Amino acid sequence: MAHDPAEYPWLSGSVTFTQACLDGVDADAQRGLLADEECCGLMAGPRENELLCDTTTPLENRANKLHAIDPETFTRTGREYFDLHPLKFQRALDEGAKQGRPVKVLYHSHIDCGAYFSETDAAAATGNSSELLHPLAYLVVSIRTGGLIDDRKLFVYDGPSRSFVESPFFVRPA
Repeated sequence: MAHDPAEYPWLSGSVTFTQACLDGVDADAQRGLLADEECCGLMAGPRENELLCDTTTPLENRANKLHAIDPETFTRTGREYFDLHPLKFQRALDEGAKQGRPVKVLYHSHIDCGAYFSETDAAAATGNSSELLHPLAYLVVSIRTGGLIDDRKLFVYDGPSRSFVESPFFVRPA
């Protein structure tokens, strides 16, 4: 399903994050590193300020649990990817829209491997199709052993090229 950037301006990138919002992502990445798993969550903001994200909501990465239950089907661990509970994810999107605080960005961390949008990330965001499943931009945070956040990159979907491209983002001080 194609999502109209006129209705969801953050799909074009150039999102502004409050420093407190990014601090929340960094804290979640630190927690994830200690648990040896990628963190993941949502960033939302007021509908009337379409390119602003001012809240962070961490979500559970189910990858380690799924791997423990069925390692043949779920061959990778939470250190290598994240898996969101689909109903909880959809509920968060619906609730944000209902309250006038839409979810605009899905974030996750990469441990010891840089901030890039992987093929796995792209497949999850598109359902292996040529369209986004949800009207979201994507923030990837690189965290290194020892706790150093060494990079953050925002990615948006480019329909004509059917790929994710890096977009600038801005930080509003506290």
